Amino acid sequence: MAAAVLCVLGLSVTVGSPAWADSTAGGDLQVAQTLGDRDLTLILRRVTGLPGPLQVDVLTHRGTAAGTLRLGTVPTGASADRAEGSSAGITTSSVSVKLGSTPGSYGAALDIDRAGPWELVVDDGSRTARIPFTVPGQVMSPPELAVFGGFVTAGVLMLVTLFVAVRARRGGWALLPAGGVVAALAVAVTAALLSTSLPPPPEPGGQVDATNDNVTDPYSVVRPVTNDYSRPPASLELGSYPARAAEPGTLRLRVNDGSTGLPADDLVVHDGALMHLLVIGPTGELWHLHPIRTAPGTYEVQLRLPASGHYAVSAEFARRGGGVQHVRVATGLNVADGSTRGTPPALPAELAPRGPGTRTIDGVSVRLSAPSPRAGEASTLTARVGDTPTLQPWLGMVGHMIVVGPLDRADATSPTRMGQAAQGAPVWAHAHSMGGDMSSDPTPDMGGAPAHGMTAMRHGSHSGGDEGTMDSMSGLMPLNGDSPADETVAAYGPDASFVYTFSRPGYYRVWIQAERDSAILTVPYLLRVSPATGVAK
Repeated sequence: MAAAVLCVLGLSVTVGSPAWADSTAGGDLQVAQTLGDRDLTLILRRVTGLPGPLQVDVLTHRGTAAGTLRLGTVPTGASADRAEGSSAGITTSSVSVKLGSTPGSYGAALDIDRAGPWELVVDDGSRTARIPFTVPGQVMSPPELAVFGGFVTAGVLMLVTLFVAVRARRGGWALLPAGGVVAALAVAVTAALLSTSLPPPPEPGGQVDATNDNVTDPYSVVRPVTNDYSRPPASLELGSYPARAAEPGTLRLRVNDGSTGLPADDLVVHDGALMHLLVIGPTGELWHLHPIRTAPGTYEVQLRLPASGHYAVSAEFARRGGGVQHVRVATGLNVADGSTRGTPPALPAELAPRGPGTRTIDGVSVRLSAPSPRAGEASTLTARVGDTPTLQPWLGMVGHMIVVGPLDRADATSPTRMGQAAQGAPVWAHAHSMGGDMSSDPTPDMGGAPAHGMTAMRHGSHSGGDEGTMDSMSGLMPLNGDSPADETVAAYGPDASFVYTFSRPGYYRVWIQAERDSAILTVPYLLRVSPATGVAK
């Protein structure tokens, strides 16, 4: 009976947690997509068993038109099973999702029958997006195998001990299998205690190549993750854009490998999107879009650019093994006049750049505090969005800040030359406001440290020497393989703080973005950065 109890206990430790291996993939996958006129966030919930369902939630924002999306799953990787391999590239499961006119979450479930790389196909009737994702194999981890083997071995040796004790003439012989029972139990208990502190295996699709390594067994490659498969930088090419001002048009982009010139089809989801496209127009308006992947290395996004003139374009993405890149398109984009009168539309008053202070955007009061930023010194910029802690995480962050400069004052305030000025600006940066304690009350004082212990992380391509710091990230960052909070959680803020170091003095255009009431707010500001202390003006 004791041996049977040990065997059952060993089986319960291992078989009862089929999702353990899948948790190493970082939990749910959030991917933002600009699909036509719709800005959507698709959340692919983790697969907890194979075969099993893939739950997909489509989150819509304010202003999203009602309609129907067709979702499908397509396996893309090779399989050792000949029957499974025959389905590569063929849609194996599909479902329709009806989107309402009210912002919210619209869910569907698709079937997943094997581990490895897949594509989620999203079709709105006129465009088709292909989102790559990886389903790790559902296997026992080495610690689980040690626990299982230790308990089973202890059970078997206990039976042997009882048999030897009864049948042997000399009782000392029973000490040999009894010692094996103790050793097996020690191995099982030690493995169970150490399993929580051991590092997870390399993540398929993020740290190792999902098409070659760890496809069906996440623990088959346990070597330290190095740069043995790192990628060179990629280049970004723009296709022709024949649309005129105020006309809808499709901008096509191609990501090529920097060394071979071939399409780079190894982009991974970074900050909630495969690609972050930033477009700055001649009036100073900012578009933060997320092009859809239509083919290997090919992306497209629909635009309706309101004014004629020059538009500066940059993209941020991450290659598997190649790190994050912020690539600025050298030529930018020129849009011809489409109006018969030749008078460009005026920029709405609420979108005109202003200095720190309080302003209203889409009916929401936003107050920016930026006390005397100086070049070369870390500055804390705090935006209070509304007056209640109801901000929603967008792209995995509480807030985003785009920085372009330094610029001449005439260019920084020009209503027609901002795109051309941004094209040649030395600094383009993208900073994040992360974390936040959902249980705390907002701090009334805006002049001191950021409320909720929120800090900024920055990345980008620029010439500055800014540094980011990390403090509290409670409530937002995932722990132990759990999924981060998504846009369905409205419990952050109202303060979004950024720590950033301006590398040079001068005028900077700054755009702060946050989500509230399922609407993405973009707030433009104009900041003057003073010379470093001790440097003559």
